[in-house]
Amino acid sequence: MRPGERGNGEVTVVPPKLPADQHPAAVYLARLSSGSRRTMAGALDTVAGLLTSYRQNARTLDWSALRYQHTTAVRSMLSEVYAPATANKILAALRGVLKEAWRLGQMDVEDYRRAAYLGPIRGSTAERGRALISDELQALFVVCAKDKSPAGRRDAALVAVLYGCGLRRSEVVDLDLTDYALDSGALTVRSGKGRKARVTYVPDGARPALAAWLVLRGSVAGALFCPVNKGGHISHRPMTDQAVRKILKKRGAEAGLAPFTPHDLRRTMIGDLLDAGADISTVQRLAGHANVTTTARYDRRGESAKKRAAGLLNVPYGTSDSD
Repeated sequence: MRPGERGNGEVTVVPPKLPADQHPAAVYLARLSSGSRRTMAGALDTVAGLLTSYRQNARTLDWSALRYQHTTAVRSMLSEVYAPATANKILAALRGVLKEAWRLGQMDVEDYRRAAYLGPIRGSTAERGRALISDELQALFVVCAKDKSPAGRRDAALVAVLYGCGLRRSEVVDLDLTDYALDSGALTVRSGKGRKARVTYVPDGARPALAAWLVLRGSVAGALFCPVNKGGHISHRPMTDQAVRKILKKRGAEAGLAPFTPHDLRRTMIGDLLDAGADISTVQRLAGHANVTTTARYDRRGESAKKRAAGLLNVPYGTSDSD
């Protein structure tokens, strides 16, 4: 039996207190973007819980004690409980921490390789969430326009950018005033997933909403989208991504819409662009997806689209005389 294990293979030893720059989980999380950090911290807590019957978490588990039998057991449990996409995200976090443990000299290379060699969990599930139709988007803008406070203009601009540019919550709250080029409509997203920056463009229909907000916001340096208190005072500091969710929930309720999430606006933008015939690789770059297969998950086009595409081909059979 290895140190740090019970007879049933469960990891039980709490590691000595390590400084943040020596703690594998802390080092791993520190190199992620702010939007991914919370998600992956939750994933690591899940792994620690599964390994210790939920007596430990990401901060207290001795990650350097994990071996092949532990990580294989985690993969098996995840495949039984979670959808494939969620399970694979948790496994990605686990691999990331194991790599940091090796880099920090807390695991030898063979133990690391054996423990981290985890194949992806296969399978597919129906995409969660929903797309909004044009009438629903219009209803959101109507209720924002009825609110004559600065929050009304801010929220209209927020909806316009979330849908028009397909941004994630974490990306929209990290936007700075200087990230928007008024003349070209270019919007620089500096906190994309994986800390990859990209440039997207605010559509013509969304630019007036953003311009109306900027008149009230002013040219004070700071966040592009700011908190507005009940008295209408604007604080030129970033909002939280949870605030974005609350704003959309409030405006959706005012408009009488079925529940939707900020990500559903992103989902709608990607699907609408593909429906309109935009090239999928271009949509991939606008959305900031690392892989085009992720973009393809949002493709709502079915057999009719494939049939129309096949009709574009010219098969020259029978168009010339034969000998």
